[in-house]
Amino acid sequence: MRLSDRNWTIPNLLTIFRVLLTPVFVVLFMQERLYSALLTFGAAGLTDALDGTIARILHQRSRLGAMLDPLADKTLLVTSFICLAIKGWIPGWLAVVVVSRDVIIVGGLAVLSFSGVEIKERIHPILISKINTMAQMLLILAVLGGRAFFADQETMTLPLVTNGLVAVVAVLSVVSGVFYILEWFGLFPNDGKNGNSNHHRQ
Repeated sequence: MRLSDRNWTIPNLLTIFRVLLTPVFVVLFMQERLYSALLTFGAAGLTDALDGTIARILHQRSRLGAMLDPLADKTLLVTSFICLAIKGWIPGWLAVVVVSRDVIIVGGLAVLSFSGVEIKERIHPILISKINTMAQMLLILAVLGGRAFFADQETMTLPLVTNGLVAVVAVLSVVSGVFYILEWFGLFPNDGKNGNSNHHRQ
């Protein structure tokens, strides 16, 4: 499906709304209004599911949306992981892994673009990355939900769930990051060979 140049579409408005929900989530979280923070994060996650679905159904995929959607996801998730790590509700090393992966991805895309690679045409989200995003959201929802609803109760189920999700997110973050790096090495134009460089720009 071709990308259009229309910016004011329903999916893009949902994506912008998700960006605006991120600082709202941070304020509620820092004020320890966990029920409201949980609802805000859930609403943001819902817009993530809706914008892509609506874009496909209404044929409203746009160039702005293709760039803005992953940026909105990373902003929300990275901010949430940092907040949870500051509180000590998730391991600090996991936040480092998640943030480092996203920094490497953004930096790699910037280098590819600077090298003349048409990243909008050549780079597409891989399945494991989508699964990783879903696992990250589930982990945040589980941690927030546990703190909001079960903070004063003794339960063995919740720690098992969150610890399992921590392990899954850690593995998926590393593996998906490695996949992206390996793919990027194949896209870099060879030094001094304009033919390959031009090929990557097609």
